[in-house]
Amino acid sequence: MQTPVNPFKQALAEQRAQIGLWCGLADHYTTEICAGAGFDWLLLDGEHAPNDLRSLLQQAQVVAAYPGTHAVARIPMGHGNVGQALIKQYLDLGIQTLLVPMVDTAEQAAALVQCMRYPPLGIRGMGGARASRWGRIPNYGKDANAQVCLLVQAETREAIANLDAIIATEGVDGVFIGPADLSATHGHVGNPGHPDMVRLIEDSITRIVRGGKAAGILTPDETLARRYLELGATFVAVGLDNNLLVRHTSALAARFKSDVQVAPAGKTY
Repeated sequence: MQTPVNPFKQALAEQRAQIGLWCGLADHYTTEICAGAGFDWLLLDGEHAPNDLRSLLQQAQVVAAYPGTHAVARIPMGHGNVGQALIKQYLDLGIQTLLVPMVDTAEQAAALVQCMRYPPLGIRGMGGARASRWGRIPNYGKDANAQVCLLVQAETREAIANLDAIIATEGVDGVFIGPADLSATHGHVGNPGHPDMVRLIEDSITRIVRGGKAAGILTPDETLARRYLELGATFVAVGLDNNLLVRHTSALAARFKSDVQVAPAGKTY
């Protein structure tokens, strides 16, 4: 048995756009429905959704049954001992690609790279559990470093100020612009589509691509999503499962009831 190749990481290295969907309903049943839709990747959210290790494992298992769709998991936090432990546990589940929120400096990014890798290149604890198929992949400890994929979120003023240094950090595979938090830190709470923010996001994507790293973002706005893809973003989430459910259930009820308001297009993370 061989260490699985990370197709998502490979696609980013080859600059092939990967279209994704955010999964925040925290249930393997709904995640399986999304896995069959044809997206290149699904984000399993451990930050803003009520997921734990077991629910993430269940979702990763159902996604694995659908070739062509890759599970990416977002940990709740990336700093300190708690972040280090979470990275180890997520990787031990067999999830190869992690998205880490609130990365503000190159030093923080470099520490995350260390957490993602086995010695001597990092500090990940040996004991891959499910990731190594409980030892049935004999070379997992030697091969895993090349297959894990680290995506960091730049979503504050500080992160944008340090963006070039974060991009240059060896071992960071991609930088994800978090439009909601970034907009809030610039005084545009709940309005990532503000012209000033769109310009800032476009400039950030251009800098990431120019720096040789994959650029990512989430937006349910189709026009913006296509614009970011034109700028070279290669991992773009174009919707959220919970928002799709909200919008379409509200729209259906509104067709039959005059006192029901149609839900807005949705927020981004």
